[in-house]
Amino acid sequence: MTPPTGPELALPDGFLMGASTAAHQVEGNNVASDMWALEHGPEGIVEEPSGDAADSFHRWPEDMDLLSELGFNAYRFGIEWARVEPEPGRISQAALAHYRAMVRGAVERGLTPVVTLHHFSSPRWFSERGGWREPDAPDLFAAYTRTALEAVGTDGGHVATINEPNMMALMYTLRRLAAERGRSAMDSGRQDGGAAFDAATVEPDARVTDVLIEAHRRSAAILGDAGLRAGWTVANQVYQAEPGAEEIAAACARPREDVFLEAARDDDWIGVQAYTRHRIGADGPLPVPEGAETTLTGWEVYPEALAEAVLHTSGIVGPRVPVIVTENGIATGDDARRIAYTRQALSGLARVMEQGVDVRGYFHWSALDNYEWGSYRPTFGLIGVDRATFARTPKPSARWLGALARSGRIPGPSAPARTVGTAAR
Repeated sequence: MTPPTGPELALPDGFLMGASTAAHQVEGNNVASDMWALEHGPEGIVEEPSGDAADSFHRWPEDMDLLSELGFNAYRFGIEWARVEPEPGRISQAALAHYRAMVRGAVERGLTPVVTLHHFSSPRWFSERGGWREPDAPDLFAAYTRTALEAVGTDGGHVATINEPNMMALMYTLRRLAAERGRSAMDSGRQDGGAAFDAATVEPDARVTDVLIEAHRRSAAILGDAGLRAGWTVANQVYQAEPGAEEIAAACARPREDVFLEAARDDDWIGVQAYTRHRIGADGPLPVPEGAETTLTGWEVYPEALAEAVLHTSGIVGPRVPVIVTENGIATGDDARRIAYTRQALSGLARVMEQGVDVRGYFHWSALDNYEWGSYRPTFGLIGVDRATFARTPKPSARWLGALARSGRIPGPSAPARTVGTAAR
């Protein structure tokens, strides 16, 4: 049951209320990317390949029309590096024109575009030469950023350089361990109990972490010189220490989250991406509590994670850097549950905003039911997509959240959010 909330919170002028997608997960046929190569590799490492995805490469005008008609005022979407530069140094002018049309199309529909330059997938050639482990990766990403500016122009406003760099760095560790154990990285990182080892017990690759931070800073400087507001988005883990486990929680948070937040202290904004929590005991990460409700991804249903993640993030980056919630949602086939989860998450967000945290936007994950890195089974979308016809059907949650966006209000504060990870800072 959703707890009662107080009066609705009026959102500040300019507050962004929208939904998010990632290029590889919705566009389809991203054949020059490393993810496409993984999906079609000899190991059979995914449940199913992305294929046509939601065909948003062609149907983006319909997607944007729906979001605008529903009442949203912003849309976060990605530019796919593998389409822009399918071979080293060869720039696709057609791809640039496509993304330029998307940015302008969003503005024409009253949607503020928040553009992500890198959302997990890279050009295949980039990964085959070593990817983010190579010392010249920041040079290559900086060059791509300059090229992407031709598509973003001055309409992009907010641009995210790299999505969830902490998860990117973790994937490099998982791939190394998987190779050592003869398993795939994607299979080893599963959260449904099929993993050979728990991703929560391994650390992101330290070298990749350093390279990603340098790449972000180089990219952000280029974007800033162009008059755009640059930031990146971090996968917030919401570590909760059991009594006596504070130092262990700090040791978990430091390499997996906090170093990436600290790197954002000079940015124009920071993206918070929160879904659930991770409990830490004396011996490390604890399993989901017995009897707890879980999602289609096996995560504990814990909407309070959003408020706790925002508080933790703000405490690290400092008050000068505003927060944008760039992802928050739930994988469920029960849309009433999606509404209940989101209502409670927004109530917590209202609480921390009343406490003085500078929050500038909320983007639900995701706009569409899409490809979730190996499977279409987890449905996060506000809008359903028919896999055969690609017909879009807004769910009741889309109309409910869109109405909130149109009203400029969100559910009022619920119980105070816990201050999470203080010892981990």
